[in-house]
Amino acid sequence: MAFKQVIPPTERTLSIIMGGGAGTRLFPLTKDRAKPAVPIGGKYRLVDIPISNCLNSGIRSIYVLTQFNSTSLHRHINASYKFDNFSPSIVEILAAQQTPEGSTWYQGTADAVRQNLRTFLEDGHSYFIILSGDQLYRMDYREIIQQHIAAGADLTIACIPVNREAATSFGIMETDAESKITRFVEKPNDPKILAELQMKPELLRELGEPDHQELYLASMGIYVFNRKVLEECLNNDLPDFGKDIIPSIIGTSKVLAYIHRGYWEDIGTIRSFFDANLNLCDPKPQYNFYAPGAPIYTQSRFLPASVVEETVVNRAMISDGCQIRSAQLNRCVIGIRSLINEGSKLSNTIVMGADYYESDKGGTPADTIPIGIGKNCIIEDAIIDKNARIGDGVVITRQEKNADAAGPGYYIRDGIVVVPKNGVIPPGTRI
Repeated sequence: MAFKQVIPPTERTLSIIMGGGAGTRLFPLTKDRAKPAVPIGGKYRLVDIPISNCLNSGIRSIYVLTQFNSTSLHRHINASYKFDNFSPSIVEILAAQQTPEGSTWYQGTADAVRQNLRTFLEDGHSYFIILSGDQLYRMDYREIIQQHIAAGADLTIACIPVNREAATSFGIMETDAESKITRFVEKPNDPKILAELQMKPELLRELGEPDHQELYLASMGIYVFNRKVLEECLNNDLPDFGKDIIPSIIGTSKVLAYIHRGYWEDIGTIRSFFDANLNLCDPKPQYNFYAPGAPIYTQSRFLPASVVEETVVNRAMISDGCQIRSAQLNRCVIGIRSLINEGSKLSNTIVMGADYYESDKGGTPADTIPIGIGKNCIIEDAIIDKNARIGDGVVITRQEKNADAAGPGYYIRDGIVVVPKNGVIPPGTRI
């Protein structure tokens, strides 16, 4: 008797994670790294979120498309995601490259997929889920794939309800009673168009929202395509899914909305990055890196437990391998290998830590400020990137600042002081 194997839909699904954007609005955190490689939550990278969601959803074929400042992203993925020879799992990087079909860099999300389509079609996958590499959320992709298959959709777009203020920053959908998308407008500003796109009372009731609530369905940048539809819609030179491809196929294909009801944050600006990180310290954070049976994976570094001496800690996340002496931490995210010296007070601050201990490299060179936070520093409303050297007595306060400015060794973005990777702030500096 022949054994008939039933293959689950997720095993017939290929995941494509977009990791090639320049991330200009996250500068200077993206000065030397790709946006998906930006550290978050003390010990993770942004790209760990979609990869972990895929693995927890049973999707084991994953490609990450890269382009700008991709060295650290490649290093992280290669060090973090290794599978045994008996598992069909892959997390593979596809960097922008010259081919016989073209020699240009990725011109947009659709163009990035188009340039690698030959690779994606090699293994006979039936469904393709396209994800962003710079969003913070938790989703079981099995649910959107099951809805996609059950409804016989050509394309399913994950959406989230947003208010009027946020609607002008996203692609907004209009749907009928069967969740079929009938209209898509990218970043609408016209009050008349916004009024037409507002979610209908019956859909609001279905979601448990008041009838009069002014909400809009915003695209999350998560798409599930059928194989044939993906091939057909990329048979052109349109560069972007949101701006070009989706509006062009709504009238000719069955395009459905999948409404996500959990937390979702597009980490697009320094302010959104700052707020999303510090929210992790709150008593009831909107996002939690721990969920039973669905961990967020990252690189295993085998660091020792952190040492905290005579320190007052109020609502802080402290990662592995830190040394904190006689300090005060109030609502802070402290990254791996962070060194914070006595007398320093940190409030509403993200310290990303370090890539190495200087003691492993022979110690701190003479006449050089050690990596970490020096003695008797006061730091508020700041992001201290990796390997930064903050001298003794440095003061960074929350006093009124220009929204965007720069100075020696630091930048100000959205009113937040950012000391970039490998930045140096001399002793006694006041910012």
